[in-house]
Amino acid sequence: MKKAVVVFSGGIDSVSTCTYLKQKYELYGISFLYGQKANQEIKKAKSFAKILGLKEHKVVDINFMKKLYGDTNALTSSKKKIPSKFNYSVVVPIRNGIFLSIATAWAFSINASLVAYGAHMGDKNYPDCRPAFSKKIEFAFNQGEIDGIKSGIRKRIQIWSPYKAKLSKKQLLKKGYDTLGDKIFNTWSCYKNGKVQCGKCESCNNRKAAFLEAGIEDKTPYLV
Repeated sequence: MKKAVVVFSGGIDSVSTCTYLKQKYELYGISFLYGQKANQEIKKAKSFAKILGLKEHKVVDINFMKKLYGDTNALTSSKKKIPSKFNYSVVVPIRNGIFLSIATAWAFSINASLVAYGAHMGDKNYPDCRPAFSKKIEFAFNQGEIDGIKSGIRKRIQIWSPYKAKLSKKQLLKKGYDTLGDKIFNTWSCYKNGKVQCGKCESCNNRKAAFLEAGIEDKTPYLV
């Protein structure tokens, strides 16, 4: 079976992406500590790595990114409040580019042919979620290993996302729910940290909307 490395946050999108790919690929998950407020998501990622039977799961500490980001975004800065609806303060500069670079380095090392992240068609507000970005970064990564690819030492990498497959968050969620049932409510979407998801940040609101659109009763515990 072919190998795929999945950027794995423990949220609905990355978990459901794994359920989408699981029949065709041997999955390797990679999660990142980048100084985010919501470090609860790493605990969820570790749990779902076992539930989904990932071949291997790595947690990579890149907390130094928090200092580099400074106060440019609300997800890492203590000075910025997390909004209840989208504004550009929740866009972490080139975050997916950093994640995909590290994930692809691992993918080349284990001869995986696919690197996936959970960007979907609802992520239009995030430039590094769009297929135009993933297509160009895929080309650059393969150029960076082109000699190894031509010699047969490396496999050519495809950067894949549900967005690229024209899947919405609703469609992705349905796939995750069909596979995991009520376990899907244990995923973590909240931008804040805590034992229970806040229920009012932009990400929690997107989560609630996705369950509503999918016609699935949302049994996730929220503060509000």
